[in-house]
Amino acid sequence: MFKRDLELDRTWASLLATVETMIGKKPKDLNSFLFLIGVQELGRGQATFSKEEKQDLMHIGICKVLSYAGYYVLEGADKDGWPHWKLIKKLPHFDLLEQEKLLKMLVIEYFEKEFEWVAPPGSGLTL
Repeated sequence: MFKRDLELDRTWASLLATVETMIGKKPKDLNSFLFLIGVQELGRGQATFSKEEKQDLMHIGICKVLSYAGYYVLEGADKDGWPHWKLIKKLPHFDLLEQEKLLKMLVIEYFEKEFEWVAPPGSGLTL
């Protein structure tokens, strides 16, 4: 398992560098990525969001990446254009470290599928 963790860390670091180049600022943590994904999925571009909206955007990001693992499905959008997700498979009981690993792997998959991002040679993570 240690080798896989090292591969994930290398790929994650590469994705951090790529996103920093894309947006001009290095995301500070996983929550930053989930927020960015939520903003992307909302489709409104840069805007000022309230604290509650930021939490909602992180939820959208979480649901989007967990949809790649079959846990959520997009139900549609409300009258204001905010996406709504439905849980279709019970989430496993992971400790915090396992949750973070799963979400990082799915965030990487998101960037691979949505932006055709490719991890550089030597990062070694295969999903």
